[in-house]
Amino acid sequence: MAVNLVNVEAVSKVYGTRALLDTVSLGVSEGDRIGIVGRNGDGKTTLVRLLAKLEEPDTGRVTQSGGLRLGVLTQHDSLDPGATVRHEVIGDLADHEWAGNAKIRDVLTGLFGGLDLPGFPQGLDTVIAPLSGGERRRIALAKLLIAEQDLIVLDEPTNHLDVEGIAWLAGHLRGRRSALVCVTHDRWFLDQVCTRMWDVQRGAVYEYEGGYSDYVFARAERERIAATEEAKRQNLMRKELAWLRRGAPARTSKPRYRIEAANELIADVPPPRDTSELMKFAGARLGKTVFDMEDVTVQAGPKVLLKHLTWQLGPGDRIGLVGVNGAGKTSLLRALTEAAVSDGETQPAAGRIVVGRTVRLAYLSQDVIELPPGLRVLEAVQQIRDRVDLGKGREMTAGQLCEQFGFGKEKQWTPVGDLSGGERRRLQLLRLLMDEPNVLFLDEPTNDLDIETLTQLEDLLDGWPGSMVVISHDRFFLERTTDRTYALLGDATLRMLPRGIDEYLERRRAMVEAAVPAAASASGPGSGAGPGTGSADPAVRVKSAGEQRAAQKELQRIERQLDKLSAKEASLLDRIAENATDFERVAKLDAELRELAGEREEWEMRWLELAEDA
Repeated sequence: MAVNLVNVEAVSKVYGTRALLDTVSLGVSEGDRIGIVGRNGDGKTTLVRLLAKLEEPDTGRVTQSGGLRLGVLTQHDSLDPGATVRHEVIGDLADHEWAGNAKIRDVLTGLFGGLDLPGFPQGLDTVIAPLSGGERRRIALAKLLIAEQDLIVLDEPTNHLDVEGIAWLAGHLRGRRSALVCVTHDRWFLDQVCTRMWDVQRGAVYEYEGGYSDYVFARAERERIAATEEAKRQNLMRKELAWLRRGAPARTSKPRYRIEAANELIADVPPPRDTSELMKFAGARLGKTVFDMEDVTVQAGPKVLLKHLTWQLGPGDRIGLVGVNGAGKTSLLRALTEAAVSDGETQPAAGRIVVGRTVRLAYLSQDVIELPPGLRVLEAVQQIRDRVDLGKGREMTAGQLCEQFGFGKEKQWTPVGDLSGGERRRLQLLRLLMDEPNVLFLDEPTNDLDIETLTQLEDLLDGWPGSMVVISHDRFFLERTTDRTYALLGDATLRMLPRGIDEYLERRRAMVEAAVPAAASASGPGSGAGPGTGSADPAVRVKSAGEQRAAQKELQRIERQLDKLSAKEASLLDRIAENATDFERVAKLDAELRELAGEREEWEMRWLELAEDA
C-alpha cells in the first residue's frame, strides 16, 4: 500500500472577498504524478504553496509525513545573487565527485546543453546576479532535480525551456521514483508525465485519473451528464477531445475509459478546421502572394542566422516554427515584419523579401506593450474598433470577444494597471485580433496563458482565414493550430519537417551526437558482426533442429557481446572519474557511454527476439 506523503483536510483559503479554496480535502501518496490545471487566479499556485507549507490555510490543516524530503520550484527563486552557479547547483562536491555522478551529468546536459554550460559566460563559475529570469529558473530547477526528494512540487516548470528541454524534463521526471505535483499549462507535458489530474474550479478541486487527454474526456463527460449551464465551455472541451482522439490517438494510451464512449461523445463534432475552405477564404483576402523570400540572409548584428534562404509563406499557410535558442526564429519574423510595415523598403542584409499588396500583418511579440494604466480593458479593445469580422461570417463586438478571452462583464471595467501579466498578454492578443489582420505572427503566444484561455484561442484560430506563423515551446498548441512544421537547427538553414516535432527532436539528437566524436565499436550492431535488421517472415512455421541450434549459437554470441559492452561501460565510468576536472573530456566520454547504452539496448532486443523463437 502506498505511503501517504501529504494530507489536506478541509482546507479553505480566502483572498479579500474571494474564496480560492473552499473546504478542500485531498492527498498525495508515494508514486503519484499529479498535474494541476485551472484558470489563472483560481488557486492553483495557492494549492501547491499550501501543500509545500509555504502558506498556512485559513481553516483546515495540511500534514506532511515525518522526515519528508520535499523539493519545491516556485515562480520566484531564492538563489543567492552573489553566488556562482557551481555553488548553488553542485554545492561542496569535488569535481571528481559530481562529474562521476550520472544524474548530475544528465541534469546539466538536459537543462543547459552540456557540462560546461554553453551560453553562460564563465560556465559553472558564472555569478548569478546578472543572469536573466529564465537562466535563474533553470539553475533553480537543476538544483532541485540533482537533490534526492520524496516529493517534488513544480509551479510552471516548462517556462523558459525550449522544446528539447521540455522533452528532456518529461523523460527525467518519468524515470524518477519521487512523487510529483505539477502546475503547468503545457498540455503535452501533462500527458507525458502525469497519471492523475486535479482541476481547480471556483473553490473546489475535481480529481481525475490519467493524463491530460483522459482528463479532457472525463471532464467533458462529467459536464455532459451534469447538464451544466456552461454549454459554451463544454462544447470547447468536446472539440478539443475530438482533436485529441482523431489527430493524435497515441496520446490516450491508458485503457481507463472506453474508446466507444469517447467516439460517441464526439460523433457530431466536426474536425477543428476545414483546411480547404480556409485556404479558399485566405486566397480571396490575400491574393496569390503573402511573403516571398529570395536568397535572403538574416543577421543579428554581425552574426549570420540564416543565409541563402528562399521560402514562401502562401495564403492560408499555417506554419509552426521551432529551433534552438538563438537560431533566428524571432529574427526571421522581425525581418518579414520590417519588410511589411515599410511597404518593402526595409530589406534584409542580402536577398529580397516581396510582400503581397493586400497583407495586413499583426505581430504578437514576446514584449507586452504598455498601455495607460487608467484605461479600462473594454476601452483598450474599443480603441482599435467596436466590432470585428473573424471570417466565415463570424462577427463579434469588442465586449463579446473580451468575454471569450476570460474578461467577464465586471472584469472588462478593470483598469489596465491592475491586470496580471497573463491578463495583459490576453489583452495584447485581443487588440491585435480586433484590427482584422489577414496574416498573424505569434511569438510564444502561450506565455502566461492558462489552459482554458489557450482552448479559447485555439477555437478562435480554427475559423480564422489567413496566413499564420507560430513560434512556441508549447508542443500541444503548435500541433493543434498549425499544419506544417519548419525548423531552424542552428546551421543557417530553414527545413520543412514532414513528421513535425518528433522529427525535430530526432534531428537535434543526431546533431548533438555527431558534434561529439565517439569511439566507433568494431563489432557493434551497426557492423557486419551485428544482429542486423532483416524483416520478419509473417508465415508461422516450425523451425528445424539445425535452425534451432543456429539460434542457440547466436544467443550465446550475443551474450558474449553484452559482457564485452558491460566491461567497456565500467572502463568508461572509471575514465570519467579520472578526468573529472577536464569538462571537455568528460563530455566526450559521457557521449561514448550513451552510445554504448544504445548499442547494448539493440543487442538486448535482438537477444529477446531470438529467445522467444528458440
